[in-house]
Amino acid sequence: MPRFAYGGQALMEGVLMRGRDAIAVAIRHPDGGIVTATEPLDSVLHRSRFARAPFFRGVVLLYETLVIGTRWLMRSGSVAASAEGVELGRGAIAGTLVLTFGFAIGLFVLLPLFLAQAATPAIGQAEAFVEHLVEGLIRVAIFVAYLLLVSQAGDIKRVFRYHGAEHMTIHALEHDQALTIDNIRRHPTAHPRCGTEFLVVFVIVSILVFSLLAGQNLLVSVVGRILLIPVIAALSYELLRFGARHRDSALVRAIFQPGIWLQLITTKQPDDDMIEVAVASMREALAISGDEAPEGSLDPERRPLTASTAAAEPGPEREPAAGLEP
Repeated sequence: MPRFAYGGQALMEGVLMRGRDAIAVAIRHPDGGIVTATEPLDSVLHRSRFARAPFFRGVVLLYETLVIGTRWLMRSGSVAASAEGVELGRGAIAGTLVLTFGFAIGLFVLLPLFLAQAATPAIGQAEAFVEHLVEGLIRVAIFVAYLLLVSQAGDIKRVFRYHGAEHMTIHALEHDQALTIDNIRRHPTAHPRCGTEFLVVFVIVSILVFSLLAGQNLLVSVVGRILLIPVIAALSYELLRFGARHRDSALVRAIFQPGIWLQLITTKQPDDDMIEVAVASMREALAISGDEAPEGSLDPERRPLTASTAAAEPGPEREPAAGLEP
């Protein structure tokens, strides 16, 4: 069994696996081969006891995950689209994060507020608690509708399939099973530590926390909601951490079940080639973390993602993933 609870993220035609001290990435190159990269995880969580304190650790981890995930999501898109693994500068990543945060705050935080304020007088009930309830329902509806909408895009569908491959591979590892196609396919695409579940908890917690601002004027409501986002993220992480530790409780499983249901949208069944990429990423993550893959695991052929290998070059002819020898 691994010494650490590995996590991951789906990329464009690839998978990122995160260990305690490093991350590993595997991407399906346009020539059909698999290219991989690893890098140390210089997390402030390792250097600062303050950052590891409850409630602070959730905000730190969320920020680091967004920065690393955005950088590799964009780089994997570059590899998949043009076979060039372009490394983005900090300015480009920062700009992308600002735009992403701005879009998310506008769509999931401010738009429900404005719509609720417009809707409650129309139904003749402007009481603060009614307006807040309407806002919460609108936020949930927008969130689910957004996921359903983006899941229809072709590229996103493939990302969601890699998302499923990532989860299934982690399940197999956590059950100490050899990382083979057959073993991995026995597991579900949903996982209790998924970021989708975090988002579900975040939305629910936001409804409760934003109730503190019920009845305030528009300026206080807007500014207050933005300032409370880190608080909601911290609370959500601690709740998710608690849920992961007590998953054997039927009550806890029932409480967190909506997060599993929503993964029916954000994860899909992968093909064998996608599972092969996930296994390659996991093997790289295990190796750099000092762990070993279970005996009999696949060991997909791969090459480093470097300036020379990022350029399109003929790759070795591959056998189908299901036919690879452990």
